[in-house]
Amino acid sequence: MKEKVVLAYSGGLDTTAIIPWLKENYDYEVICCCIDCGQEEELDGLEERAKLSGASKLYIEDITDEFCDEYIIPCVQAGAIYENKYLLGTSMARPGIAKRLVEIARKEGASAVCHGATGKGNDQIRFELTIKALAPDLKIIAAWRDDKWNMDSREAEIEYCKAHGIDLPFSADSSYSRDRNLWHISHEGLELEDPANEPDYNHLLVLGVSPQNAPDKEEAITLTFEAGIPKSVNGKEMKVSDIIRELNRLGGKHGIGIVDIVENRVVGMKSRGVYETPGGTILMEAQQQLEELVLDRATMEVKKDMGNKMAQIVYEGKWFTPLREAVQAFVTSTQKYVTGEVKLKLYKGNIIKAGTTSPYSLYSESLASFTTGDLYDHHDAEGFITLFGLPLKVRAMKMAEAKKK
Repeated sequence: MKEKVVLAYSGGLDTTAIIPWLKENYDYEVICCCIDCGQEEELDGLEERAKLSGASKLYIEDITDEFCDEYIIPCVQAGAIYENKYLLGTSMARPGIAKRLVEIARKEGASAVCHGATGKGNDQIRFELTIKALAPDLKIIAAWRDDKWNMDSREAEIEYCKAHGIDLPFSADSSYSRDRNLWHISHEGLELEDPANEPDYNHLLVLGVSPQNAPDKEEAITLTFEAGIPKSVNGKEMKVSDIIRELNRLGGKHGIGIVDIVENRVVGMKSRGVYETPGGTILMEAQQQLEELVLDRATMEVKKDMGNKMAQIVYEGKWFTPLREAVQAFVTSTQKYVTGEVKLKLYKGNIIKAGTTSPYSLYSESLASFTTGDLYDHHDAEGFITLFGLPLKVRAMKMAEAKKK
C-alpha cells in the first residue's frame, strides 16, 4: 500500500504540475486539499482537474468563518499592522490553511504534507512552522526547494504536464502574482517589481477603484461592536464574515484600503507589493476609534506594543506558539468594554470620523472642557508639573555646575 501525501491544492498550474511530480519522484498516493478562505475563486471543475492530473481524491474545505472568527478578529483587536501598513491578509490565512491540511492528513493517515510555496517567500515559513507545531511527525515536502524539482518557469511546467498526458488550459503569459481571501488581495510582479514604477491601478485593482475614480459624494456608515467584536453595519446584524463582505463592497466603491508597500520579508529580502484591504481598513479604523473612548492611557500604551508584537508573530508564521497565545490573552482582556457605535464617512480613499459612542466611555465632557469643574482644579497642575519635571530641572542644574568646574 502506497504512502499518502496531502497536497495544498489551488487548481493553478504550479500545484497541478506538482501532482504527477509527487507520484513520479516519491511514488505517493496524492490527496489534494483546496482550502477556501473566502477567495471567491471558481471551484467548479477542480475535482476533475485534480483527478485528471493523477490525484486520488480532492477535498474542498471552506474555513471562511473560522478564518474570520479565530484569526482575523484577534488581529483586528490587537491592531496588528506589519511595518505600519500591511494588514496581514495573507499572513493570517496561512496558519488556518496549514491546520486544516494537518487535519486532513490525520484523517487520511498520510505521512507527508506538500505545498507549492517558493523558496523566496514568507509562505513556506508560515506553512511549515504550523505543520511542525501541530504535527511534528509529518514529513514536509516543499516542491520548489526539492532537488528533484527542475522546473523553473511556467513554460517548463506546461511542458511537464503535457508530457504526462495532462493538457490543461494554462498559458505562459505573464500576469500579476496574486493572493486573495475574504480579507484582502495582494498583487506582486510586472511593473511592481521596480519600486520606481507607479502602479497601473486601472489594470491592477480587483476589489475596488482608485480614490480618483471613486464617487464624488461621501457615504455615511454606522458600525456597532460588542466586547470588541463587530455586530452590525448600518443597523443590520450579521456574522463577522458577512460584515467584512459588506465593508469590502462599501470600501472598494470608495477607494479605501489601497496600500503600496516595500516590505521586509522574513527571509531577508525586500519585496514590493500592492494590497487591497477595503473592508479590513474600515473595520480596524472603527475598532481603534471605539478604543480611544474606552481604554485608559496606560493600557493603550502597552496594547500598542502588543499590537506590533502580534503583527511580527503573525507575519513570521508563529501563530501556534505560546507567545501568540499570551499576547492574544492580553489583547482579549482589553476588549471587555469595547462596546458601542462608530459612525464614519467614506470619501475618495478617506475614512472620516462622524461620531463615536459607548456606554463605557471614559470621556468626561465636564472634565475635558476649559471651564473649571469639581474634579479638576487648574492650580493642581502646578504641583504636578513641578514633580513631573523635577528630573529635567535637576539634570540641568547639575550640568550647569559641571560646566563651572
